[in-house]
Amino acid sequence: MTDTAIARFDADATARGLRVDVVERPAANSLEEAADLLGIEPGDIVKTLVVKRHDGGFLLVLVPGGRSIAWKKLRTVVGVNKLSMPDAATALEVSGYERGTITPIGATGELPVYGDERILGRRVALGAGRHGASAFVDADELVAAYTATVADITDEEPARA
Repeated sequence: MTDTAIARFDADATARGLRVDVVERPAANSLEEAADLLGIEPGDIVKTLVVKRHDGGFLLVLVPGGRSIAWKKLRTVVGVNKLSMPDAATALEVSGYERGTITPIGATGELPVYGDERILGRRVALGAGRHGASAFVDADELVAAYTATVADITDEEPARA
């Protein structure tokens, strides 16, 4: 992450009154390994995904660990018939962050934020806008700071063999 992106992240957190603790961490090969490294439960790791609307607009979706977007549920909440995942270059272009580091904090473009209801009432770890770091934040404060729409928009991921 460039110094400009770090400054953007910090300025946005400050402007929104978010208390964020950024923790450096080694790379992990799985959700469980990442949770162990951070000393938290897998469900407390929240990935931020860029999603494309059929009309060309974009949104950010907060998905707790061990879950994936339930497309039908999300389409209903957003009020559209079609949503898709953009490629990595497009996700970077619209959010200002690379995949694996995306976070609403400091994201470019004032993208609307949608969060799964299961993040509420928790302190969660999000992307910190750069590789090798996680941002810890109170999920309720995050939702309030971004006027996020919160709903049941995910399904449990199937167990991996």
